[in-house]
Amino acid sequence: MKKFLLAALLSGALFGLGLAMSGMTDPRIVLGFLDVFGDFDPTLMFVLGGAVATTTLLFRFVLRRGSPVLADTFQLSNLKHVDRRLFGGAALFGIGWGIAGYCPGPALAGLGIGSIEALWFIPAMLAGILLHRLVNRA
Repeated sequence: MKKFLLAALLSGALFGLGLAMSGMTDPRIVLGFLDVFGDFDPTLMFVLGGAVATTTLLFRFVLRRGSPVLADTFQLSNLKHVDRRLFGGAALFGIGWGIAGYCPGPALAGLGIGSIEALWFIPAMLAGILLHRLVNRA
């Protein structure tokens, strides 16, 4: 369990460092990417392109291992189609992302560097998570 937690901590730190180095902790860059008819900023496109290229090249090699290094099995989704819940959740995520310029990873990294916007976003994100849990229990 200690190895698993250490790996999670190091992975999260590496992810946060990458977000900070690429400028993705600044919501203005994300909002600039979404402003295609105004002050467009293509920075996010290159960050996303790098992530997709890395995943495309390496994901199949990782799955060939049979199991992860620090777990018994891979935890992959068995979802094979887009349903209303997935579509609705993606739409809400996109709307929130477009309004705030943050998604959870960059918001947490932004909190780590003292971003004022992240201080407002994180409680709203946590309220949304709580609301989702309450609605799913009902």
